Amino acid sequence: MILRLEVPTTIASLALAALLPLPAAMPLVAQSAAASPPAVSAHGGHGEPAKPATQDGAMKGMESMEGMAGMHGEHAMPAFLGPYSMTREASGTSWQPESAPHHGFHFSAGPWRMMAHGMLTLVLDHQAGRRGAERGFSANMAMLMGTRAAGSGRLGFRAMVSAEPWTVGARGYPLLLQTGETADGVHPLVDRQHPHDLFMEFAGTYSHPLGDGSSAFVYLGLPGEPALGPPAYMHRLSGMDDPETPISHHWLDSTHISYGVATFGWIRGGVKVEGSLFNGREPDQHRTDIELHRLDSYAARVSWQPTPDWSLQASSGRLMSPEQLEPEVDTTRTTASAVYNQRLAGGGNFQTTFAWGRNAKSSGHTLDALLVETAVSPNERQTVFARAERVEEDELFADEPANRLAGRIFPVGKLGVGYVYDLVTGGPGALRLGLGGMADFALVPAALEPAYGRDPVSLLVFLRLRN
Repeated sequence: MILRLEVPTTIASLALAALLPLPAAMPLVAQSAAASPPAVSAHGGHGEPAKPATQDGAMKGMESMEGMAGMHGEHAMPAFLGPYSMTREASGTSWQPESAPHHGFHFSAGPWRMMAHGMLTLVLDHQAGRRGAERGFSANMAMLMGTRAAGSGRLGFRAMVSAEPWTVGARGYPLLLQTGETADGVHPLVDRQHPHDLFMEFAGTYSHPLGDGSSAFVYLGLPGEPALGPPAYMHRLSGMDDPETPISHHWLDSTHISYGVATFGWIRGGVKVEGSLFNGREPDQHRTDIELHRLDSYAARVSWQPTPDWSLQASSGRLMSPEQLEPEVDTTRTTASAVYNQRLAGGGNFQTTFAWGRNAKSSGHTLDALLVETAVSPNERQTVFARAERVEEDELFADEPANRLAGRIFPVGKLGVGYVYDLVTGGPGALRLGLGGMADFALVPAALEPAYGRDPVSLLVFLRLRN
């Protein structure tokens, strides 16, 4: 059964505007974390061993800091799931390095500690080669999250929306070598990236301290993100300024919008063990509704933070009928990743993500993907980013079933490099307006050159607004 809740275009078009300026009407209790020192709430410092602490103690300490004006944003909100700094928590229940900056507007609403975060990117996209195309589009999202003490534990919520059903459109934007999902329920998307759904996440959490720095938690989402893969690409500092979606997305983090998720986990110090029941079907072509399906898939993930600068995870899950156009094909997905983050002098930051994913399909194909991406911000205005990927694709001719190459596996790759300069920063905690550009190199084997040309080079120019 599917419940479709259609939302008027005018409401969705104002979704970002409704969230981004929200803190302007409320008293800010913190600044942005962009220039703050590494978080040390659960650690003695970089590389130092963690000090034993109960979740109650961590909460009281963090809440006492929240009332102090001028504290950095990463201290303005307690973590949702355990007794450590909020900067450790990324998309869903995933972890990033605790030393990573946590961008957003922090404010209070009664007993709630709140954060609003958003990004809007206007892109002129020129994908080269024989399968290329040109188009302008906007990638965007807005998020509101809050947490409060609830008895001896902590209650939290996360809401994230996007106007991409209208600013990108059903057919998506041109992106060479990308596959996955459908624009109309009949034809697959090939060499195009689908839009995000209007409703990207509506989730609630509850965590309960167990003593000795450990906790148990539950996460419920409709939609939500199960315990599978690294943090979603738009939440990784190593990739969030890149205007393109990784072509390895459907090997690593495509489950970040799953219509029905229940995750249960346990945390002790730098170790987290969790498991999820969820719906494995990727969103359909109706991008503005809420879908209700049974929880037919499952996943488990182990995460480890040996120091505040490192976050590692390994996960595996069984996805039942993930692709709408191939309902008879199930997938076993296995991933492993390592994220390294380092604060730089003068308010800069450096982050690199290494990730591997494998999709073992019940149809017989086992396909691997590798990703390395990095972003360096030497100061508060400039960011240089790069991404290298290699994937094994068997859907590049899914829209041409009569083609002799249809269904064959091809190793393909991409290398992208880019730069963004913040024209307007407005000081800590303010909106930032940046102008950027990038070049994208598609790497294809000789058998694909008649279709794509020889290693086409694509160019993108973009204007990015975020807080």
